Amino acid sequence: MTQEEKDLLLRDLSARLSYGVKVLCTADSSNEICELDSIMTSRKHKNNIFVGLTLPDDSIMTGIEMVKPYLRSLSSMTEEEYKELYTIEKKYYGLAPIDSINDWSPNTETINYLNAHYFDYRGLIDEKGLALEAPEGMYKIAI
Repeated sequence: MTQEEKDLLLRDLSARLSYGVKVLCTADSSNEICELDSIMTSRKHKNNIFVGLTLPDDSIMTGIEMVKPYLRSLSSMTEEEYKELYTIEKKYYGLAPIDSINDWSPNTETINYLNAHYFDYRGLIDEKGLALEAPEGMYKIAI
């Protein structure tokens, strides 16, 4: 994993930390699904980024390159979620926000919504291979 990829993952995971994002942890060849607890960077060695994870019976710290978050592709957005997002965008822009989700110029409330619903708006799943598609039902989201 390049430093640029680590930095991108750091930014994305940091924004999702309070939402209980799940990750696949490959540390020690364990391949366990964990919940992200914390993120720590080394001041002395900027390229060392560690994440704290909650396992079913334990907690561990591992390098950021040993995890892949489970995210939802934008195409998995339900009609109800789209309507909620439309309402947020309409509040800021007045009219229909877009014909295509890729044309947005998002505001902070939009970004918070996308993070809270685990949407991959940075292309981490398909474009960069830094995340995995969340299986249906992995995240129970109160709508």
